[in-house]
Amino acid sequence: MPVLRNIGQLATCREEGPQSEIHLLSNAAVAWRGSLIEWVGRDDHLPIEWMSENQLNADGRLVVPGLVDCHTHLAFGGWRADEFEARLKGETYLEIAKRGGGIMRTVAQTRGSSMETLVSKSEAFLSEMRKLGVTTVEAKSGYGLSVTEEIKQLGVYRSLTRRQPTRIVSTFLAHTVPPEYSESRTDYIHMLTDALIPTIAGEKLATFCDVFVEHGAFTLEEGREILSAGLKAGLIPKIHADQFHDSGGATLAARLRAASADHLECISSDGIAALAAAGTVAVSLPIAALYLGQEPLPARDLIDAGAPVAVATDFNPGSAPCYHLPLAMTLACVRQNMTPAEALKGATIIAARALHLDKIVGSVEVGKSADLAIVDAPSPAHWLYHLRANGVVATIARGAVVSGL
Repeated sequence: MPVLRNIGQLATCREEGPQSEIHLLSNAAVAWRGSLIEWVGRDDHLPIEWMSENQLNADGRLVVPGLVDCHTHLAFGGWRADEFEARLKGETYLEIAKRGGGIMRTVAQTRGSSMETLVSKSEAFLSEMRKLGVTTVEAKSGYGLSVTEEIKQLGVYRSLTRRQPTRIVSTFLAHTVPPEYSESRTDYIHMLTDALIPTIAGEKLATFCDVFVEHGAFTLEEGREILSAGLKAGLIPKIHADQFHDSGGATLAARLRAASADHLECISSDGIAALAAAGTVAVSLPIAALYLGQEPLPARDLIDAGAPVAVATDFNPGSAPCYHLPLAMTLACVRQNMTPAEALKGATIIAARALHLDKIVGSVEVGKSADLAIVDAPSPAHWLYHLRANGVVATIARGAVVSGL
C-alpha cells in the first residue's frame, strides 16, 4: 500500500469546472491500495493508518495524473523519412499520397510485417512513452485495409494489453480505400460494414470505430454509412474530420454523438457550434499540424464556445512521427493559445473522456486508477514553458512504478 508524499503541487484535474481549472493542491500526498487510489489530500492530513506503509518521496515536485494519449496509430511497418524531405521541398501530403506514398505505402509495409515484429516495435514505443508520463494510449488500426490485416493489427493491441503495463484502447479505423478496390469503392465499403466491422465487434477487438472523412479517403456519406455500421455492431464512433478541407465531418460527429472529432484544422463555425452543443470532444493534434505546415485546430474558439479540447500526438510514420505528448502540450500552448492548465486537462481527464475512460483514469481521485507522473517542475506552467527532452522523473501505472524512482 504505497503512499506518495512530499508533493509540491498536485494537479488533480477533476472533471468539474472549466478547462482551465486543474484543481491544484499544495503540499499533497496520494495513497493507493493495489491499483486504485484510496486517499488524496494535504500531506499533513495523511491518516495515521498510512504512516507505516511504503513511502515514496516526490521531493517537492509537481505530480499530475498519468497522461492519456487519445489518438495514435501505434502499430505500423516501416518509416517515411523520405516523404518528410519531399514535403520540405514543396510536395504536399495529398500529392505524395497520389503518387503512391502516404498511407498506402505504410499499408504495404505493415502488411509485410509479422505480428511479432509489430508487437515488438510497438512495445518499445510504449516503454518510451511511459518515461514521458503516458499511462493510457489509444491505438488505431487502418494500415491493413483487409479483413485479415486489420484483424492482425488489432491483434497486436490485444497482445500488448496482456504483456505490458500501459492501458491500451483499440480503435478500428477505416483509413482509405486500397488500390485493389479502386474501381469498386461500394464493394469495399460493403466489406467493411457487412464483414469486417461485425467480426471486430464480435471478437471484441476494438471499442471504437473511426473513419477518415477527407478528399482521397472517404466522403461524408460513406463515413456516415461506416460509422452507422459500427454503431449497429456496438462500436462507439470517432471521426478524423476536417483536416485539409471543411468536409462537414465535425457536424457529422456531433449528429452521431461521437466520442471525439479529431484534427479539425479546417473546422467551420457551424462545426464548432455543433461539437459544443453535442459535448463531443475535439482532439487537437498539433504535432501533425507542425509537420504538415498547417495552422492547427482553433482551440481558443472551441474552448470559448464550450467544447472540450483534448491534446494528443497522432503518432504515425507519416504526418506525426513523434510520440512526445508533453511536446504536443507545449505546442498547444504556443500555437493554439491554450494555457498550460488547459493543455494539461486536455491530456488527462478530457482525453480520458474522448476514450470513455473518464470514470477510470485522467484525474487523481479516490476510486480511480493509481496512474501518476512526477514532474521535475514547480508548476504545470513551468513544465510546459521549460521544454526539455523529458521533465518527467517517474511514472506510476495502475499502482506500480513503471519508470524512474
